[in-house]
Formats: sequence, structure tokens, C-alpha cells
Amino acid sequence: MTSKAHDVSLAGTAGTGRTGAQPHHETHSKALGEESLAPQQTRIMGKWSYLLAWFGGCVSIGTFAMGSSVVGTLNLLQATMAIAIGCFVIGIALTLNGAAGLKYGIPFMVQARTAFGFAGTRFPGLVRAVPAIVWYGFQSWVGAGALNLVSASLFGFDNLVAWFIIFQILQIGLSVLGFQGIKWLENIGSGFILVSLTYMFFSVIDKYGEEISANLVNIEGTWGLPFWGATMLFLGIYSTMMLNVSDYSRELEKGIRRGPLTTLYAMSILPCTLFMGLIGLMVSGATGVADPIQVFSSAVDNKPLLIITLLFIAFAQVTTNVLNNVVPPTYVLMDVFKLSFRSAAVIVGLLAFGTFPWELVKDESAAGLQVFVQTYSAFLGPIFAVLVVDYYLIRRRNLDLGKLYDENGPYRGVNWAGIVASLVGAAVALSFSAVSWYASLIPAGLTYWLLMNHWGACKRFLQN
Repeated sequence: MTSKAHDVSLAGTAGTGRTGAQPHHETHSKALGEESLAPQQTRIMGKWSYLLAWFGGCVSIGTFAMGSSVVGTLNLLQATMAIAIGCFVIGIALTLNGAAGLKYGIPFMVQARTAFGFAGTRFPGLVRAVPAIVWYGFQSWVGAGALNLVSASLFGFDNLVAWFIIFQILQIGLSVLGFQGIKWLENIGSGFILVSLTYMFFSVIDKYGEEISANLVNIEGTWGLPFWGATMLFLGIYSTMMLNVSDYSRELEKGIRRGPLTTLYAMSILPCTLFMGLIGLMVSGATGVADPIQVFSSAVDNKPLLIITLLFIAFAQVTTNVLNNVVPPTYVLMDVFKLSFRSAAVIVGLLAFGTFPWELVKDESAAGLQVFVQTYSAFLGPIFAVLVVDYYLIRRRNLDLGKLYDENGPYRGVNWAGIVASLVGAAVALSFSAVSWYASLIPAGLTYWLLMNHWGACKRFLQN
């Protein structure tokens, strides 16, 4: 059955007051790859399982690149504080925007219909999907590079292109398993990730202790605008997930309150972000090398540990891609083209080949990657603000599921208030690129609220 068929079948019952999500204790399983845009009936993740899923999904070599980018700007303490503040803001944002998914079991593309309309959701969907596919390709190339070094070291087989193709096929195979596969992949892998990151962190300190002290500890740095820009830089890596967090929160059991949920998000994201960001900062500050494979290789002095480190890098790309970079564009394709989850997941995997990741991982691309994060963050912040204002101030946390799935209902077409507000916020953000995400929130949210309350063309979208 296609996702559209699921949606239509629910439209007749959702308006009766049912949320579409049964209590989590009534059912605990669903078939592999059995995902749709319909309200989530089965909640397969408890609090610990959900924490471990986010923990495993946040190991990104992109975080390493962001750490490298603040060398010469922040000292070690300032970088640590910037990462911690960024993660705390992420936790609050994920809790706020994931509330609709947790309560009603709906994914991001359905949640966005109230703010952007059925046709208008193409806009936030595209903004969310493109960065995900780019990071998918980037991290797949990094993972393939790690496997290629292992292969060359152990067996003398050195063919990065071949490993990239093999690695991508593996990830596509895992992706089609859906959230059941994601749950077990992330939960089992989290322990290995934590141990490996801890080892690499202390290996870097042991190997480059003097250089780190001279270049990163004993410098003044700054607590000014560059510091706050750094908090947004690390925050920007996850700003994509702030939009589509409902894709994940719809899998979490009900009953958890906002305070503990914010802590859960922040504590699941902080360890990996802190380790990866500081490792990138310390090694780049000590050696000037920005390529992650070269950095981690130089941090390990014996062959067995080198192999383990490289395997960790490859494994980390899988856990991050399958959770964070496959699900969002897959749901977008399901919504726009009415595809099944498995078909859409395969297409997303094939699209990642076209991102030319071999260009993104070059040393000279680090600055460009930073600009890319800042640029798409300029659009992600306003869309986030529009979604939050719509759910909390316009809808008062009450959604009619029947109308959300009725293509001819009040949410048909485009809600131009959401589009205009997002563009206004993006314009402000691009004018303050160093803190674009922060700068965009109030202009976008305020514009959306004013348009929805005073622009007659948008009043149809106010019907509940």
C-alpha cells in the first residue's frame, strides 16, 4: 500500500478525536520498513532506546570539520563552552518542534501542512532534504575512505571508488529496514562509539599535548561575536534535524515531559559533539591538517589500533546517515511522489552519489563547508520559527488530524504566510551570517504571526 493510501484511509477517522497513536504498551513491533506518513500507531522506542539512537546518530565527521574551523579564533575552554551551549539550544529546539510528532504521531511533512499548506510543504521539504543528501554523500565518502585504508593496510587492495560504491549499497540496504533497523543499529553501536571516541580523544591529548597547550590553551581567544557564531556553527550541523524531529519523536513512547525530554536530547547529542569538535580543534590546531582520515591516522601509533579507529570512522558514518540523512528526504519523496518508504530510501541513496563528496572532503573545502552550513542554516531557522509559532501560538497545540490528511480541506494549496515569513527570516539571517540561525527566529516568527492574524488570504489556514 502506498503512503497516499495510508493517508486517505486515516482521513476519515482522524477527525473523530483520535490521535492516531495508541498507548505504547499496547503494541511493541512493526514489520521492517513498514513506515508511512499516517499517524504512528506503534511506538517502538522507550526513553533509553531513544537516547541511544540520537547518541549514535550524532557522530558526524562534519562536526570534526567545524571544530577545525575555529582554530585561531577560540581557545579550548571557549570551544568547549560553545559546543555545550549549542547542544543545550538544540535540546530545547528539538523538544519544542518535536511535540506535535510525539503527541499525534505525525511526521514533519504532515506537521508542516498547517503552516505551509499541502502544496507549500514542498518548500520546507526541499530545504530539509538537500542538506541531508549532501551530508549523506560527504559522510559516505569519508566512511569509504576509512574502509579503503583498512583494505590497503591489511590486504593491499586500494580502490576508494569501489569501496564507496560498496559502502553506499550497504547503507541503502540498511535504510530500507526502516525504524526497526535504525533502533537496533543505533542502540548496539552506541557503546562501541563511546569507547572509540574516548580512546581517540585521549590519544590526541597524549600525542599533541604540548602543541595543544601552546596553540589552544594559552591563547586569549574571544567571548564576543565569534564565540556566539561558533555556538551556531555547531548548532547548525543539527539545525536540519530541528525541522524534522517529528519524524523521530513519533517513534517515542508517550508520557515523557518537556523538561526531561530536553535533557534527553541535549545529553544524547553533547558527548559526540564535544568529542568530535574538540578532537578536530586540537589536532588541526596542533598539526594544521584538516582531513579527518589523515588526522585520526596520525593520532594512532600502532597498526591494530589504527585499524580499529578507521573501522570506527566507517561505522560512525553508517549510524549517522541511516538516522539523520536518509529518513528526512525519504519522507519528502514519499509525500511529494507518493512512493513507498523502501523505494524512496533507495532513491535517496542513489542521489547521494551525485553530491561529489570527493570534492567536499578536501582541505581547501573546509571554509566552503562552513559557508554551506551557515547558508542553509539561514533558511532552516526561519522555517523552525514558523513551525513553532504555528503549533504553539496559532494552533494552541491542538491539531485536527482529519483535516491534516484532507487534500481538499482547509490546508489545501499554499499558505503564503509561511513562505513569506521564512523568506523574511532568511533575508535577516543572510545579513548576519555569523549568527544567522539566531538572527532569523524573531523576524520569521513575528512575521508569520502577524500575517496569519491580519492577512485575509491566510485565514483559511486558521480553521481547526
